[in-house]
Amino acid sequence: MDLGNQIKNIRKQKGLTQAEFALSVGITQTYLSQIESNLKEPNLSTLKSISEGLNVPLPILFFLSMTEDDVRPNKRSAFKIVSPSVNSLVNEFFAV
Repeated sequence: MDLGNQIKNIRKQKGLTQAEFALSVGITQTYLSQIESNLKEPNLSTLKSISEGLNVPLPILFFLSMTEDDVRPNKRSAFKIVSPSVNSLVNEFFAV
């Protein structure tokens, strides 16, 4: 799962700096940087604040963060087929 990178990408797409976004969700810029670099794993409360700040529901944020390694080996071929279409749909629906 590449949650930090997904948060970073969505934040940048929305034109927000780390400092602006961190302030808006009530965390420090340093902590946000560590989250975006996958050095820190935020708690659920912080993740909810981040998802609200990005205007992306938390389950959608989790889905967009999934990688092939997050899927059981016997389901990976289906994930490879379905994932691009679902990602495209989610991105269009949530303007990510």
